[in-house]
Amino acid sequence: MKNVEAFLVSSFTVNGAGGNPAGVVLNADHLLNKQKLQIAQAVGFSETAFVSRDDDADFELSFFTITGEVDFCGHATLAAFSTMYQEGVINEGKYLQRTKAGFLMVTIEANGHIVMDQKLPEFLGEFSSEAIAELIGLDSAVLESTRLPIEVISTGLPDIIVPVPFGYLDQIQVNETLTSEFCEKHGVIGIHAFELCDKTSKVTANCRNFAPLFGIPEESATGSASGALACYLAKHLPNTHSNSFTFEQGRAMECISKITASVESSDKEIIEVKVGGFAHTFGRQEISL
Repeated sequence: MKNVEAFLVSSFTVNGAGGNPAGVVLNADHLLNKQKLQIAQAVGFSETAFVSRDDDADFELSFFTITGEVDFCGHATLAAFSTMYQEGVINEGKYLQRTKAGFLMVTIEANGHIVMDQKLPEFLGEFSSEAIAELIGLDSAVLESTRLPIEVISTGLPDIIVPVPFGYLDQIQVNETLTSEFCEKHGVIGIHAFELCDKTSKVTANCRNFAPLFGIPEESATGSASGALACYLAKHLPNTHSNSFTFEQGRAMECISKITASVESSDKEIIEVKVGGFAHTFGRQEISL
């Protein structure tokens, strides 16, 4: 039997509060996948990140939910690099991470703000408002009133980006069984719903994320889906927003998170996607294997 220490970290915090919790295990080279899953289940958060050495990058990161491995996780990446920075493993600067979603750069700023490069977007198709309405408990006419498409976008993980009119976000009631079946059938992670804020607001959009197929009824900050949403807005509303966005998530969970995102374009083609935020360590957990 051996003991493994997991750091407990909230990502995308606002002044140290709120955020989305993730587990972080450093020096994970010796762990088997079944042990990583066991650790992730013991930690019990939506994702746990495992950091290992790598010959071609600064670090290799793997990510496990309580049900299995996923290719990428934004808030767990933020948690992992924040932990390494706070523990003195790394200093401010740029670091290359290997993930199953590819090689991605992470920048540590002097104030502890962390910015993660994401994969360039894949636009994977659209769904009708009728198909999504029954999953989230809103009438299809309400969804259609936004005059915006419901689109699957991946910047590491494929999510269904669902615009809803202002005032309807908190009314969403997800049918977890139907949503899980739908996501499994169509090869997507979950639903990322958003409502645009008033142009005078410092926040671009409020968001909610649901991934019951992966044991996540709702989470309070989703890094990968925030990158996808930034690409969605740059594509469909290019003249109403700058290339920089601020998203709030977790309001319905009473755990507000703040996520920054930016998109760089050239000749109407997206050439760079970044997502950033702060993280706060709130505990440690020892797990016996």
